[in-house]
Amino acid sequence: MEKLGLNEIREMYLCFFESKEHLRMQSFSLVPKNDKSLLLINAGMAPLKPYFTGLKTPPKTRVATCQKCIRTGDIENVGKTSRHGTFFEMLGNFSFGDYFKKEAIPWAWEFVTEVLKLPKDRLYVTIYLDDDEAFDIWTKEVGVEPSRVFRLGKEDNFWEHGTGPCGPCSEIHYDKNIEKGPVKTADEFIKAGDEDRIIEFWNLVFTQFDKDESGNYNRLANPNIDTGMGLERIATIMQNKESIFEVDTIRAILDKVCDIANVKYGENSKNDISIRIITDHIRSVTFMISDGILPSNEGRGYVLRRLLRRAAKHGKSLGINNAFLYKLTDVVIDNSCGNYPELSEKRDYIKKIISLEEQRFDETLDSGMQILNEFMNDMFEKKQTVLSGERAFKLYDTYGFPVELTEEILEEKGMSADLKEFENEMEMQRKRARAAREETNYMGAEDTILNKIPLDIETVFEGYNNIKTTSRVTLLIKDEEFVSSLNEGDSGIIVVKNTPFYAEMGGQVGDTGFAYNNSFKANVVGCKNNISGKILHFVEVKEGSIKLDDTISLCIDEQRRKKIRRNHTATHILDEVLRKVLGEHVHQSGSYLDDERLRFDFNHFQALSHDELKKVERLVNENIMKGLEVKTRIMNLEQAKEIGAVALFDDKYKDEVRVVSIGDFSMELCGGTHADNSSEIGLFKIISETGIAAGIRRIEAVTGFKALDFIEDKTDLLKQAADKLKCSEKEIPHKIDLQLQELKEKEKQIEKLNSKLAGSAEEDIMKNVKEIKGIKLFTGIVKDVDNDALRSLADKIRSKGGDCVVLLCSLTKDRVQFVAMAAKSTLAKGVHCGKLIKEVAAIAGGSGGGRPDMAQAGGKLPEKVDEAIEKSSVIMETLVK
Repeated sequence: MEKLGLNEIREMYLCFFESKEHLRMQSFSLVPKNDKSLLLINAGMAPLKPYFTGLKTPPKTRVATCQKCIRTGDIENVGKTSRHGTFFEMLGNFSFGDYFKKEAIPWAWEFVTEVLKLPKDRLYVTIYLDDDEAFDIWTKEVGVEPSRVFRLGKEDNFWEHGTGPCGPCSEIHYDKNIEKGPVKTADEFIKAGDEDRIIEFWNLVFTQFDKDESGNYNRLANPNIDTGMGLERIATIMQNKESIFEVDTIRAILDKVCDIANVKYGENSKNDISIRIITDHIRSVTFMISDGILPSNEGRGYVLRRLLRRAAKHGKSLGINNAFLYKLTDVVIDNSCGNYPELSEKRDYIKKIISLEEQRFDETLDSGMQILNEFMNDMFEKKQTVLSGERAFKLYDTYGFPVELTEEILEEKGMSADLKEFENEMEMQRKRARAAREETNYMGAEDTILNKIPLDIETVFEGYNNIKTTSRVTLLIKDEEFVSSLNEGDSGIIVVKNTPFYAEMGGQVGDTGFAYNNSFKANVVGCKNNISGKILHFVEVKEGSIKLDDTISLCIDEQRRKKIRRNHTATHILDEVLRKVLGEHVHQSGSYLDDERLRFDFNHFQALSHDELKKVERLVNENIMKGLEVKTRIMNLEQAKEIGAVALFDDKYKDEVRVVSIGDFSMELCGGTHADNSSEIGLFKIISETGIAAGIRRIEAVTGFKALDFIEDKTDLLKQAADKLKCSEKEIPHKIDLQLQELKEKEKQIEKLNSKLAGSAEEDIMKNVKEIKGIKLFTGIVKDVDNDALRSLADKIRSKGGDCVVLLCSLTKDRVQFVAMAAKSTLAKGVHCGKLIKEVAAIAGGSGGGRPDMAQAGGKLPEKVDEAIEKSSVIMETLVK
């Protein structure tokens, strides 16, 4: 049996099924697309569900994949057993109503015995107890001895999940200990499996029934094939290893962990568990981040954070006190990027995310561990074994210490935590947070006058339908005090019973406009919303006096509101377009929009390319030009979830919400104001795309006349450029290319002149020679010679000098450059250019190094160059034997 690497096995599998007319498909993302039943892809067939259910037409009826998967259900066993891991790759070949058992079974046997060359006397097969068809194919067509085929029940060899498509399975097993003799009965076979002597490595699922709600199994007209073979598991067999952690690509990670921790694997069982956990988890987090998942406190982001912090904690257990996980990613990437090129494409990004998260955790872990140790010491003294939920919550809430880590650390000491009490504390915290949000003003200050506004004062917002209204003044504020009037020249705050003014909220800027009656005129310069529901009108009184209980007119700046509405509706369209262009991982992380422009922040793992930005911009404008009607519906939160409205469904939403739909294209929860039709936006133009934090991108854009102004400004710039280049606008790129070409030619001329200058110095340098222990040392200083010319000159002298070392220096106004070269014949005598130049450059305030036969360095002190060259002979003497 040939020893095969994990990457080799993957390629052999996919090539084999390509030869059977299968389409090789790349692994799907770990982030499920349009599958709310899964947090992460956990099986090879999971992303292919739409093809099995008929919701989508497959690209071909025969498909083969190697799918990356994450499973955390058995996370507590990871590191403690030889086969559990959170990340794994699943090989699979699939038929969507094409071939069935008569093809799937022989192909599986052919691959296993003829491609992988597994010994037949080590293989066993299991089938579903009633599957005579599979038994006949295995024994009569494939030729497996009937005594090596075992019939097992539904629990082992029948795949079903509630109602719907289901069917029998057939599994191929490998005997790791053939010396014990053949297994003869089903009971013996099951016992050997429980003892880990016989291991299953390939499962063939024959989806041939449709189970109805009455429990009847109805035959499918077009049965399917769904197979799965764990790549790591078959690699352990092919490499004759006892553990997935000893497989070549995974062992490389494990060895790196040991190297960083300065420990040996296999010497300490407790250390070995930590080593295996780190090895597994760094594979998971590397692949998850490459698929756009970012650490967070919910959903798949929480899974990532938990794995990362769990690995970091086990690093501490091994005595690693600095951030180290990001250093392991290179090993993961280098061993897997051949099949997953996105890993190498995002190498720096992945390392940055891991490094940042590790730093955050380091800041909280030490203090959290110290407190937990104090708690445990107290428990030891009191002979307690259960940490109170209150204390577990304090660790979580105050020190950012995950409760899972608390559980693990306690378990190591034979203790546990009161998780029920912990959940009660969590719920109390949620209630406190909700109450705080209801009582705290928008500025977040505790003792501001805005916090003292009576709770019975209410403001009704009428601005969705009205731009002007009449209202009664219920409160006046000036200089942090409640007052009875505001007079000409005063700046203050007005609270009224009802208003058309939108208060700044949800990223939308507040309205501006006017307030007036027969006694006063005031400009409303802004609106803020305090969380109790009061809309605060910030005013500047221009004429007269406004008094408490006055009836006043309020009118917003309608033209400004229209611009804001356009930008807000454009933001919704942009949000949906980004998901369509970049992927479903994109989610809004912030926004701000006013009458000038819009700003949209979203999570994404890299900068958008020029083509992606063009595509985003075009798709937004296409939907603007479709003239999509903008509709608003009021419904409860559960209804909004059911119809698929986009939102972060958390505590910030009340039971009744506003759902804004733009045609059939976009549907989001939103309390802001919007255009009535997408065509009102006019034109959408992106003006910038930047990164603002790890994994967070920002797009700024303009709409309507602002977009037109932006384009006109760019057109003016083009015209100015064309005038300066004395060409038409269309000819600008060509004209620039010509000028760049001219510059390159002039640079070449300069290089030639530099070479000539250097060449003229060759004769003088050849005369300036010292002999050190039988080796000639040529030194020289030239001026204004670039690196290439300097190296060329040194090489010429070396080629003519015999047993020699050449040390040259180029001087410019602000730069010193050294180069050293040695004939190969001198290396055996101890000459090392890297060591020589390092010491020489240090004298001139620089540094550098290189190979024994060639090295380069720079310096900062031109005035020290003569001294450095002079001392080179002394340095040479210390090197030459």
